[in-house]
Amino acid sequence: MTYEEAMQFWFGRVNFEQKSPQIGDFKLGRMRQLLQLLGNPHDKLRIVHIAGSKGKGSTSAMLGSILQHAGYRVGLFTSPHLVAVEERIQVDRQPIAQDELAALLCEIRDATPPKFMQELTFFEIGTALGFVHFVRRCVDLAIVEVGLGGRFDSTNVCAPLFSIITSISFDHTQLLGDTLAKIASEKAGIVKPGRPAISGVRNPEARQVIEDICRERGSALRQIGVDFSFTHEPALIDAGHERWPSVKVTTQKGVTPALTLGLIGEHQACNAAVAVAAVEELTEQCVPIRASAVAAGLAGVVWPARLEIMSRQPLVLLDCAHNVASARALVLALEQSFPLPAQEHARRILVFGGNRDKDLAGMLELLAPWFERFYLTSFHGTARCLPPDQLAALLPADKQAASIPCWDSSEAWRRARAEARPSDLICITGSLFLAGELRPMILASS
Repeated sequence: MTYEEAMQFWFGRVNFEQKSPQIGDFKLGRMRQLLQLLGNPHDKLRIVHIAGSKGKGSTSAMLGSILQHAGYRVGLFTSPHLVAVEERIQVDRQPIAQDELAALLCEIRDATPPKFMQELTFFEIGTALGFVHFVRRCVDLAIVEVGLGGRFDSTNVCAPLFSIITSISFDHTQLLGDTLAKIASEKAGIVKPGRPAISGVRNPEARQVIEDICRERGSALRQIGVDFSFTHEPALIDAGHERWPSVKVTTQKGVTPALTLGLIGEHQACNAAVAVAAVEELTEQCVPIRASAVAAGLAGVVWPARLEIMSRQPLVLLDCAHNVASARALVLALEQSFPLPAQEHARRILVFGGNRDKDLAGMLELLAPWFERFYLTSFHGTARCLPPDQLAALLPADKQAASIPCWDSSEAWRRARAEARPSDLICITGSLFLAGELRPMILASS
């Protein structure tokens, strides 16, 4: 297959990132059968498996950066992608090449009976692609991020060195449950009998569920607030300062020095603490990692669209907050790290778009007090996107007059950029789909 034919073949599968799945759509039997046809590549890898309502991608990137600085060859499997589908499957931060991807898709197609192939989903094939690519590239370790939930996610066929659960908050409630306890139970479905687990979960209701599951499965648990903790110095980014954040992590082995972070926000400091706990677990499992690699890895981590500074004057922030918890983290970061120069009457401008199956009203309620102008928009790539006129109705009443619906994200960006003065701040958020659509446009215009 050519690359174009391969993409048509792959994207022709059922894709639950573009349409809302139903209970019962997820089963592990198909995944196990597919991997068996491919020689069970997942059994040939040393894997760290990561789930969580938010933070799992950032934690994966941090841990991957640390391991790479320690001299290991690192596979990274994440989802969804920001701009290009190849981003999902990386080795040492290099996405899989288009010709490699096409060749592997051809192998999977040829190894799979046609009738069975019709049953497979986009994500199941993507998961198999990741495992096979990591084996072919002889990675030392593979960091594998869960796609959705945990218990029935396609990645949950692996037997990891240990599992990580980064956080628990309300998201995908129609599938995972309407309480934090139910959601925690689904996420903790990745915990394997006799294999350790690390938890960055701070909600008491969810913590109890994770503790119970780990106890039942004989999984040694390290959790934040019990076995490790952190203190955080926020970033300060304004016209006269550029101080990047730092974190000190306390574990049972001691306290780290202040470690510079390449990602902004208190939530990222929590993710960094989880990554440090993971480093200690890896060291205990005979994967030695120098302290200098931890420091360099956290400082040098790159994970786009996570409070990413795209340009200055005006300051443009690109963030993929997509639920209430991540919107709350964004607001805290705005307060702590991005003060506006009052003497210049600077304003904050929001460009926002999101999926209808998210709590967009809850997000806008949190975000609205921090912004003076709202460009509400839609994006391509999914039928789940809520139209901008319906978004406008979700804004608090006192902010609706300041909203401008834009049916195309490029229009929203152009109008926001044209309106902004050098001292203003533009924040683009609401969905990874929106961030991925606008990031190339912003880079091209800067």
